[in-house]
Amino acid sequence: MTNLKDQIVEIAVDQWQVDTPQDDWITAIEAGKILYFPHLPFPLDAAKAANLFTPAVLDPKSRNISLGTDGKLKGAAGDAATQEALTAMVGDFRERAVKLVHGLFPKYAPGLRLAPTSYRPMQVATRVQSWRADDRRMHVDAFPSRPNRGERILRVFINVNPDAESRVWRVGEPFEDIARRFLPRAKPYSAWQAGLLNTLGVTKSLRSEYDHLMLQLHDGMKSDADYQQNGPQLVQPFPSGAVWVCYSDQTPHAVMSGQYMMEQTFHLPTSYLYRPESCPLAILTALAQRALI
Repeated sequence: MTNLKDQIVEIAVDQWQVDTPQDDWITAIEAGKILYFPHLPFPLDAAKAANLFTPAVLDPKSRNISLGTDGKLKGAAGDAATQEALTAMVGDFRERAVKLVHGLFPKYAPGLRLAPTSYRPMQVATRVQSWRADDRRMHVDAFPSRPNRGERILRVFINVNPDAESRVWRVGEPFEDIARRFLPRAKPYSAWQAGLLNTLGVTKSLRSEYDHLMLQLHDGMKSDADYQQNGPQLVQPFPSGAVWVCYSDQTPHAVMSGQYMMEQTFHLPTSYLYRPESCPLAILTALAQRALI
């Protein structure tokens, strides 16, 4: 039986530039574990950041603030000075996250595709959402409109809460255990339905059977009240200043509380992995005993 405490791997480095990556860190993250960095510095100019730690910086019509790869800020409210300060803070984090990932996993560098960087100033615990969108429920990431055909979702998070409030996660069992538990409940894949969704523009590309099964795992986990309450899980607080990295398509997680967090997403083809046999596509293909993309 898996000791869930082993799902969190604490790393004591104190610089974002990692010059000596360790094989066990690579093995851990590609097995779905979380790399936790409690000592990485993220200095903030107190005067410039003073107005950034309030929900008022978020446009009421947006869920999060994001900095695009084109340098454009979206979802933010406030005057020009506030927007400039937000852009600087989020951009600084992006640069550090890229440096960290390149240092930890040198083989990834040529294949990484950068996604927008987000700043999330709202309190998680009080946000009201549908069960499917509620990230307080344990899940692995999969997105209905964005099929990825096995491409990985690597994420770097930092808690920048100025009031020393932790970002509290629940972390679940290994991905293969999740798959064995929920795959028998999955609805069959329909190629014609996937084609129709693509034709109608509901999906941005053709949904493969892999994408279908990942959505079935995501929804199956979130909709199972007993699993949410009693399934294998570990409560993991990430204190203010903490950085953590995981494959969010592989690490079962739920975000229970916290406010003021930034996140950087990278997409990575499986061909750049060190151990592709450990990824969700390989695991689901082996369990299904057929090609899924």
